[in-house]
Amino acid sequence: MELLNAKERMLRRAAQEIEVGMIVNLGIGLPTQVTNYLPDGFAVCLHSENGIAGVGYLAANGLADRNLIDAGGAYVTPVKGAAYFDSAVSFAIVRSGRLDLTMLGAFQVSAKGDLANWMIPGFFTPGAGGAIELAQKARKVAVITTHTDKKGCPKIVQDCTLPLTAAACVSRIYTDLAVIDVAPDGLHLIEIAKGVDVDDIINKTGTRLHLPNGEIPTF
Repeated sequence: MELLNAKERMLRRAAQEIEVGMIVNLGIGLPTQVTNYLPDGFAVCLHSENGIAGVGYLAANGLADRNLIDAGGAYVTPVKGAAYFDSAVSFAIVRSGRLDLTMLGAFQVSAKGDLANWMIPGFFTPGAGGAIELAQKARKVAVITTHTDKKGCPKIVQDCTLPLTAAACVSRIYTDLAVIDVAPDGLHLIEIAKGVDVDDIINKTGTRLHLPNGEIPTF
């Protein structure tokens, strides 16, 4: 399975989490790319914490407005009726609980749904940023991440060893290998990527996975 195809499948599957009428924040990194997998004219309000409500597709090469970027610095397009505001208003929206869903990247997710996504020892980091408040205030938190890091170590673990962004906040994890739900009794494997073996997923997960009875759906 080619990495590019695996990434596209992961993002396309994650986009299905978004429903018409939602207010959704897409975090820095992989989540911001989800917008390109939403149908044309899809009635959803995408929020960026640097001050946009109504984010559209990522801007195509040569068509970017240099004054219009998302929180991660990627050039974006607005949808009709988009609004712009300062960071104080943006975070008032976050803190008031108006976000139906936020999708965030992750360095680690624990079996309890703890999220660590802002610091790796030995690497420069500008700080935790808006993820701390997004992870605590959004009505639902989903994570989009590769199943393992560049060294092949699991990113889904029993307990996070990196500093937490927020505790017990994640409800669903989308990886290049699987879709996993966080439940009170642990992590439940609910879907697997086409061509991926369940044993491979188990071996690349740093904690126990509950498996469904019968055939596991693929994406």
